[in-house]
Amino acid sequence: MRSRIHAVGEYFTMIRNIGGFAAFAFLAMVAFKILGGIFGMLLGLVLTVLTWAFFGFVIYTLIKMFSPETAQKIRDTIRGERPTT
Repeated sequence: MRSRIHAVGEYFTMIRNIGGFAAFAFLAMVAFKILGGIFGMLLGLVLTVLTWAFFGFVIYTLIKMFSPETAQKIRDTIRGERPTT
């Protein structure tokens, strides 16, 4: 009789351990989902800013090739210097 009671106790301990692991796995999946969303959003913002910077660089380079004076005025405006007239 004693061994049967002991076996039932081990069974409930095993069920409790499996339930604990399942709860931990569920919480880990939720945490990864949230962190993935945050990092995904930040990565999207960074890539957007880099794309706009690249387009700005290309446009500035074209202006610099075809109109150096205008490029100098743009550079002075961005740096906050007074234009020399």
